[in-house]
Amino acid sequence: MSLETVVEDIRDEARARADEIRAQGEERAAEIVSEAEEDAEETLAEAEQQVENEVEQERERTLSSAKLEAKQQRLEARRNLLQEVRTAVEAELADLSGDQREELTRALLDAASVEFDDSEARSASDRSSGQSPREEGDDVLVHARADDEALVTEIVEDYDGYEYAGAVDCLGGVVVESDRSRVRVNNTFDSVLEDVWEDNLKEISTRLFEEQ
Repeated sequence: MSLETVVEDIRDEARARADEIRAQGEERAAEIVSEAEEDAEETLAEAEQQVENEVEQERERTLSSAKLEAKQQRLEARRNLLQEVRTAVEAELADLSGDQREELTRALLDAASVEFDDSEARSASDRSSGQSPREEGDDVLVHARADDEALVTEIVEDYDGYEYAGAVDCLGGVVVESDRSRVRVNNTFDSVLEDVWEDNLKEISTRLFEEQ
């Protein structure tokens, strides 16, 4: 075999090996590109899902915030309406006059008088019998709204040991106290309204806000 033949064989071998390596390289490159494309698609899908999740979370937050704000506005509206109702009731109580105001004031003073046994307040039957009040010093003090001074002064004349003792800030009714017994009874329209309001607030709310 000649030298030229050997050289040619080596060249052919080299070319074949080169072609093989090139083919393997191209195949590997194709695999890398394919893997990269798959990774890119997966990354894109993950990114899209993340964006969708964030959008959904933001939607939920916005919706939750809107619901909370609406609830707060409804509660505020209800509080305002309840306050309007109470203010209207207070105005009606303050405007009571004549026999109705006297009747209520007497009833509240009668109810308070039971706390002052030592004062020996006269009963309704005593008043109707015309018995005169005792002449001992007054020791039960009755306070009332300034506008009710004349009314309360007249009423306490029917009670032994009671006297009108000045004004208090209220809608009506009386505040009765005694230094001797250290008892103070708040029987104003305000205190009665507060008790009635608290006891009936649920019913009032139901009537105002009952869903149709």
